[in-house]
Amino acid sequence: MSIRIFVNGAKGRMGQEAVKAIKAATDLSLVGQAGRHDDLAQLIHSTRAQIVVDFTDAESVFDNSKTIIAAGAHPVIGTSGLLAVQIEQLQALCHARRLGGIIAPNFSIGAVLMMRFAAQAARYFANAEIVEIHHPGKLDAPSGTAIKTADMMAKARSEPPLQRAEKELLLGARGANLAEVHIHSLRLPGTLAEQEVLLGGVGETLSIRHHTLSRETFMTGVLLACRKVLELDTLVYGLENLL
Repeated sequence: MSIRIFVNGAKGRMGQEAVKAIKAATDLSLVGQAGRHDDLAQLIHSTRAQIVVDFTDAESVFDNSKTIIAAGAHPVIGTSGLLAVQIEQLQALCHARRLGGIIAPNFSIGAVLMMRFAAQAARYFANAEIVEIHHPGKLDAPSGTAIKTADMMAKARSEPPLQRAEKELLLGARGANLAEVHIHSLRLPGTLAEQEVLLGGVGETLSIRHHTLSRETFMTGVLLACRKVLELDTLVYGLENLL
């Protein structure tokens, strides 16, 4: 019996790709789609969706996620913009219901490996910076991928990074700072999604880079999440938890 899946944000660029990928999968069944002005809770109940894939926007993703959980469906959240405290609240809601779900800053297998490699490298290179580049339509910055990467690297460090007194002549010149990992966000026409992690040591540097060429690449992870999320009884943060 195929898994019943609902796509929220189905008219967006990522939502359209998700709809296409789910329709093409023989073990999955697309039972419904929603947009900005639809009654999400009512549609989840009427379609009896087991899983709701959310590709909406940073302003609505937290409320959407709570609605999905309250309806008893498994959330597969690909929308970025959730704050750490919001993720903790959603995890608590899922824990109370013993409901499995996933929030994935990035559904690309290559991007997940990039983050894992960066965390491994951070054990040996305490000083690191991240440059993330996205299309101009991405409104939130830094990207969820960059935030997740910096967090993983900070937790993996074996020693604190070298710190020096700095003076920004222009505010923001050194980018955002998450646990002493500086993040620089670029938004440029002609790009889709890229991230480079640069690490520096004594007499050497290391660069780990991932380049997304098409939104289709994210669908491998989306389908993986849809197939595995029913086995979970909690909400996990990051696709690496399913690999």
